[in-house]
Amino acid sequence: MQNFTFYSPTYFVFGKDTENQAGEYVKKFGGSKVLIHYGGGSVVKWGLLDRVKASLDKESIPYVLLGGVKPNPRSGLVYEGIELCKKENVDFILAVGGGSTIDSSKAIAAGTVYDGDFWDFYQGKTITEALPVGTILTIAAAGSEGSPDSVITKEDGMIKRGASGDAIRPKFSILNPALTQTLPAYQSAAGITDIMAHLYERYLTNTAEVEVTDRLIEALLLTMKHEGPRVIEDPNNYEARANIMWAGMMAHNNSCGVGRTQDWNSHNIEHELSALYDCAHGAGLAVTMPAVFTYVMKHDVMRFAQVATRVWGCQMDFTNPEVTAKAGIEALRNFLISIGMPKNFEELGAKKEDIPKLVDVLCNGDGRPGSISGFVTLSEDDCTKIYELMI
Repeated sequence: MQNFTFYSPTYFVFGKDTENQAGEYVKKFGGSKVLIHYGGGSVVKWGLLDRVKASLDKESIPYVLLGGVKPNPRSGLVYEGIELCKKENVDFILAVGGGSTIDSSKAIAAGTVYDGDFWDFYQGKTITEALPVGTILTIAAAGSEGSPDSVITKEDGMIKRGASGDAIRPKFSILNPALTQTLPAYQSAAGITDIMAHLYERYLTNTAEVEVTDRLIEALLLTMKHEGPRVIEDPNNYEARANIMWAGMMAHNNSCGVGRTQDWNSHNIEHELSALYDCAHGAGLAVTMPAVFTYVMKHDVMRFAQVATRVWGCQMDFTNPEVTAKAGIEALRNFLISIGMPKNFEELGAKKEDIPKLVDVLCNGDGRPGSISGFVTLSEDDCTKIYELMI
């Protein structure tokens, strides 16, 4: 296990009707004027936005509104939010929505107190200062409610990149599983896939002797394996929703990733798909992960064989562990298909003829050196072959 520091100060408020406490937690963490950032759709339709506004009114906290967040959140709305926060002297941002809304809120929070272009942070500059952010989560997926990370798509070139820094970890996150019960099955499945991807990205490590975090990851994967089909079958299963929601936070606050190298190549490769085609991130990951894992499996066959036996119940073939490793990858793929995720490029809406463009932006866009690094360093040729495995 490697040396590490771990700082995760988010205050979690979990359970039914907890969104009605938003105002008191904004006040608790020093907010005196709030930007309520949200998407639209269900947040408005089901009355959540009205309940949040009422909770702020109860505490006599003024607010301004900025809706319009889309999946794969865009830089244009971030710039609009930064301008609005400066104009209105906002000192707290309240994200009401899923990972896209939270990521957009984090970008606005960092950009509002920064003299330069917020995109600097998405080109590698660490975020060290930001307005405080609180969240009210409406979909279990991205884990942004407990993480120091944010992903934004730059509309100039449709480049999707991430930024990080403890300054953008939410001060509080309100997690009411009941708010996810109205989600369509496809969105629920995409969220489950994203959670599993966050776990696999940490599981694929080149660090030896990390049994504690291996076991934590395996436990959370087993939870998703159990609860995923239950929530697809019965969207109103509160207990399944609750387990998935907490697993989603645990999967990405990095408690499962400390002391070990991590991968993130599957995420990087998928980001180009959701940037170009605007597909759901989780759906893109469902197609990407099996292809990446198949391509890099021989780098450490026993790591793939281990998760195959411990999570997917595959029998270990000690004479040929590659058989076990392949069985585990196929079990993951079949599971994702079983909950309604796409299985190939065509079902995702991607096109074979776009592969050169995808690879070029992936490996060279925004200053990248012609490759991406993680569990295995992948060249342009490697990435081309991985995309081809998705067809």
